[in-house]
Amino acid sequence: MKKSNLRRDNIIQLLLTLVIAVLLAFIFSHIYYRVDLTSEKRYSLSASTRQILNELASPVFVQIYLDGEMPVGFKKLRRSVKDMLDEFRIQSGKKVIYEFIDPFDFDSQEEKKEMMETLYKKGLQPTNIHDRDEEGGVSQKMIFPGMIMNYDGMEMTVNILENNPAQSAAQNLNNSIEGLEYKMIQAVQNLSADTIYNIAFLEGHGELDEFSVGDITYELAKYYNVDRGVIGGKLNILDKYATLIIAKPELRFSEADKFVIDQYIMNGGRVLWLLDAVQVRSDSLQSAGSTAGLYRPLNLVDQLFKYGVRVNPKIVQDQQCSIIPINIALAGQQPRFSPVPWIYFPLLTPFNNHPVTKNLNLIKSEFINTLDTVSAVPGGVKKKYLLFTSKFSRVISPPVRISLEEIKNPPALKEFNVSHLPVAVLLEGSFESVFKNRPTDRYIGEMKYQVIEKSVSTKMIVVADGDIIRNEVRRTATRDIPLPLGEDRYTKQIYGNKDFILNAVNYLIDDINLMNIRSKELKLRLLNKERIKKEQFKWKLINVVFPVIFIIIFGVLVVLFRKRKYTRVGV
Repeated sequence: MKKSNLRRDNIIQLLLTLVIAVLLAFIFSHIYYRVDLTSEKRYSLSASTRQILNELASPVFVQIYLDGEMPVGFKKLRRSVKDMLDEFRIQSGKKVIYEFIDPFDFDSQEEKKEMMETLYKKGLQPTNIHDRDEEGGVSQKMIFPGMIMNYDGMEMTVNILENNPAQSAAQNLNNSIEGLEYKMIQAVQNLSADTIYNIAFLEGHGELDEFSVGDITYELAKYYNVDRGVIGGKLNILDKYATLIIAKPELRFSEADKFVIDQYIMNGGRVLWLLDAVQVRSDSLQSAGSTAGLYRPLNLVDQLFKYGVRVNPKIVQDQQCSIIPINIALAGQQPRFSPVPWIYFPLLTPFNNHPVTKNLNLIKSEFINTLDTVSAVPGGVKKKYLLFTSKFSRVISPPVRISLEEIKNPPALKEFNVSHLPVAVLLEGSFESVFKNRPTDRYIGEMKYQVIEKSVSTKMIVVADGDIIRNEVRRTATRDIPLPLGEDRYTKQIYGNKDFILNAVNYLIDDINLMNIRSKELKLRLLNKERIKKEQFKWKLINVVFPVIFIIIFGVLVVLFRKRKYTRVGV
């Protein structure tokens, strides 16, 4: 009876244990709880990301073309992408579905070529990588580090690789991992958003034409409705636009147009100003070898000063600059061009601790000015400089003659004695109207309109160069073709102009602090390659042999302990 009762109790206990284990497994499979123990919280999603994922109405299908044989750094990037998508999947209630694809996993070269062309047409940017093996050999391979997201039949391409020539490959990969959450959730947000914001390029004051901003217009159109138009002094004409872009105006603004822009800002409108206070005709420089830099009043000084910034009518020369081709052939000989630095085309340094400019490449500019902020601005407007010159800069005042002959006789290095001149600034806060305490009846007409003298909280970005947003245009007999913004047509290097403008517009429109995700910083923890080569045998020995020896010793000790214990019991 005792043995029967004991057997029954054991069976009951076993069944209860199994039931409890299955029940706990079922409960915990439906509970999402993780602890991120990393110092930089690399596995934690931001509140904005969680909100967007929680509100997804339909599944998001993601195809990532980062698979197959690749160097260790890109395998780490692939693993980070997978980790991020897993977090997205769990947070969204399994509405994010993904797959990794090797775009070169085909038998025939024709199929591989067709796939490459398809991905390129869809906007995925390929990159060539050089992989060095242990014997010192180098192999080259093309990869497409990006993904295509699909939501309710809409498709968006996301390139995830940051490729800044000024940084090492390891740093670029680390920056790519830092930017994963923002790039991916921005695409999800744009695909799933119920509202598409409107933005507008201003016309009527000699601004850049549609071809000169064609490339950035194409990029912005992926996320927003983009219009162009003239204000014409019509009040409230800008009300439907989330952001107004004023790109390199050349004619004076009327007081009526200034009033319309001012009231647009007072109502919470955002503006991206790209202004030149000095007029320089580049076509004269190309044709005649010289041109003049003249002060160009736009009638915006009082308005910008009221908002807290002043664009100085000074031309910057900088030792950190891009190049231009110069004909070095003697008279009567065939033209022979050589690239030379041109100090009037500074390469601007982005401020790396702000979401708009973090991890950007240098910014290409032409005949830039400087700007200052005004300290005594009512409303507590916050100011943050975004772009700077190098530490070897100087300024000259108009009127000034600019000649290609300066290349032969450049200023002495000691004359470049000013550092980090600000060229772009972000202003955030509540702005005071420039038309406060001024008669405005002639601008209002017969409309019933109450002039707003203090804005709601809003923001604007002022850039002291209009060419930052301008792309080169290739003109043919039949049409004008915009070239990529930020591309140097001589060296084919891509600068960060396009990313800067996109980030600036996104930041101005962003009301859910999505851009702040770009401030996320991951520490780059690199192994010492020299020590790896010298000590690799020791560490292989410790990692492979030591665990086996430890288990053997532990097993022997357990056997000896049990033998000693039960030998004593028998005695």
